[in-house]
Formats: sequence, structure tokens, C-alpha cells
Amino acid sequence: MNPGSRARSFVSLAGRATLGTTLALALAGASTARAQGTAAPPPVAPAAAVTQAPAPDAVVPPGAPDPLESLLKPGDRVLLSDELSITRWAHPQDIGRIRATPSTSAPTVGRIRLLTEDAVAEVYVALEARVDAAGRTWLRIRVPKRPSGITGWVRDETLGELRVVRTRLVIDRRSLRASLYNQNTKVWTARVGIGKSGTPTPRGVFYIRERLRGGGGVYGPWAFGTSAYSALSDWPGGGVVGIHGTNQPGLIPGRPSHGCIRVRNDKIRQLARLMPNGTPVHII
Repeated sequence: MNPGSRARSFVSLAGRATLGTTLALALAGASTARAQGTAAPPPVAPAAAVTQAPAPDAVVPPGAPDPLESLLKPGDRVLLSDELSITRWAHPQDIGRIRATPSTSAPTVGRIRLLTEDAVAEVYVALEARVDAAGRTWLRIRVPKRPSGITGWVRDETLGELRVVRTRLVIDRRSLRASLYNQNTKVWTARVGIGKSGTPTPRGVFYIRERLRGGGGVYGPWAFGTSAYSALSDWPGGGVVGIHGTNQPGLIPGRPSHGCIRVRNDKIRQLARLMPNGTPVHII
């Protein structure tokens, strides 16, 4: 599917089948009526298929048709993610400006980039979609940059196919515990290490951008890059708040890091089997 030229209407094959059945029944009825000397009732046309936009405050459920197909006119809007049990994300397919509002004249808050700091395909979480006065479709996305947690708007053709995840990771900085939920059911939990008081792990809603083999050592067997940024982190190049294994398990639970979340290696292996890209990360 070409996101830049999404069709706004379609012909229902089921509608064609229904129409054929209706006409066949009408002809049979007419023949019977002529044999009995009575007038045949007029054929009843099948109801036309109608595509309606979902309620603006209800997230589009997984398995539904392309949610952007329901945007029919200026002012239409759909929620794409609740970041609890339904989250949609996409890889970028074009470089473009990220706007503060859904308008080509709005201030720029960033630019789409194709790759992460680790040269992996970038990931953007899509929160909602809206049609502007000119009939253009816009997506509100989370932006992986400083300041952490900002959002912005891009044209729909900037991103590729929307994918759905049902997971959510919650990291509690007070209890030093992380928990993964799948469709609101807890499926994994572990004690963690977080940032020191001088380099704290930031609070907010972020998401998983990349999954990397850690290769052992200070990052353990697996590492996940998030959309959160810290003044300084354990991530190569600094800045990105990662979730990774460790070669110092005795420091967990605790506050030993520069902002990253450290997990014991046996637990990070489990997490790697359960947590896909696009998973929201709630740091509380």
C-alpha cells in the first residue's frame, strides 16, 4: 500500500454478491406473480456500505481496517494509540519537518530521521491522525529528542505502514522495579538499577526504538534504546536512556547509573523475548 495515495472509497464485493442475490430473488418473485396474476413487489436495493470515523476519543482497535481510511473530510480525527494496551508505530520512509501543529505553516520542532544513533531504522509512535482544512492527513508522533517527551505532527506519507503492539513497560523509580504488561496483564517483572541523583532517569512516557545484542560486558546480552534522553547516560555517545543488562549485578536494585535502566542478565534475556519495538515505556 502506498501511504501517500490511500484510497478513500471502495466497492464492496459482498455488496455485489448481495445485489446479485436480490435481483435473482426479485426475478423469481416476478415470475411467480405473473403466474398467479398478481403484481410483483419492486426489488429492494441493498444498503450502501458506509465508512464512518470512529468516535474521536476511542482508540481504533487492532485488526480494524487501516484507521486512516476512516478519515473522510476536514476535521476528522482518530486516536491511533492509548499507550496502555494499543500502540501504533512505524518506520519513516521520508525525511521531513516535524511541526508543532498540523499545519504546513506551523513552527518546526524537529526533523524526521531515518536512523537511530546506532544506525538502526528509526521508530516513531503515532498517537492520533487528523485531516486539516485542505484535506491533508497529519499524524501526531512522539519525537525522540531533547527535551524528552515532546510530540509533533508530520504528513501521513512521511511514515510507512502502521504496526500495532499490545505491550507496555512500567518502571517505578521509587520501588526500583520494572514490569511488562501485555494487554494489561503483567507478564514480566524485575528489580532494576536507575540513575543517580545527579544524573536521574527521567520521568515520562517514552517508547522502545531499537533492540540490540549487547554482546556481554557492561551492557549484558541485550540492550534497548528508548526515546528518552538524559544529560548523560551509559549509552555510547551519551544521551539516550537505555534499558540493558549489566556486568555488575550486585548494584541492582539501586541507583548506580547515569540515567539508563540496568537489569540483571537473566531478566533482560526474558524481556528480549517479550518486548518488541514500539512498546511504550512509562517511567514513574
